[in-house]
Amino acid sequence: MLPLDGPTRSARSGTTRSVVVLLHGYGADGHDLIGLADAWRDALPDTLFLAPDAPGRIADMLGGRQWFALARRDGREYQDGVRGARPLLDRYLDAVLASTRLTAERLALFGFSQGAMMALHVGLRRAVAPAAILAYSGLLAGPEHLAAEITCRPPVLLVHGEEDDIIPVQALGESEACLADAKVPVWAHSIPDIGHGICPEGLDLGARFLRQTLAG
Repeated sequence: MLPLDGPTRSARSGTTRSVVVLLHGYGADGHDLIGLADAWRDALPDTLFLAPDAPGRIADMLGGRQWFALARRDGREYQDGVRGARPLLDRYLDAVLASTRLTAERLALFGFSQGAMMALHVGLRRAVAPAAILAYSGLLAGPEHLAAEITCRPPVLLVHGEEDDIIPVQALGESEACLADAKVPVWAHSIPDIGHGICPEGLDLGARFLRQTLAG
């Protein structure tokens, strides 16, 4: 049994050869992202999509979940948060690979906002690199620690709306520079007139990146 639960979409072809784990943002749950599978299943017919609900509930937000609590929304809180949430997500990814009998290079991580922080933090510290990390409208938490802690260098796609009023687009360039310094293959895209969300252009970028990376 997986240590986290959430909505899924089975491989359209009926044969699972890869898996994409979708990590939602603060205040959402897995249902907020599982619709991405419907947008990507034509491009990735052999892919299983999983959208686990984060373990933490938000007391004053009906149905809202969190990977870690937010109060100050500063760098230290992000760093402590991803570190505290990492063990459970690591166990979940290990269980996904065991249950599907897939190897790590057939696994991709997608994260939005707080989920993007989790995808970058955990994905770059796995024992074996995943096929790819896609981080939308997020940031690299604790960038000053990456060089000492990184264990693998999967290709990374960063996508950010230029009108984001939750996590400013400046985070895109900062994350890109830190990843490049750590010799992580990284592609960064800012999208004009888009706020804190995922637009059709972002969906297309993600589909192409997943198709390329999961194909090896």
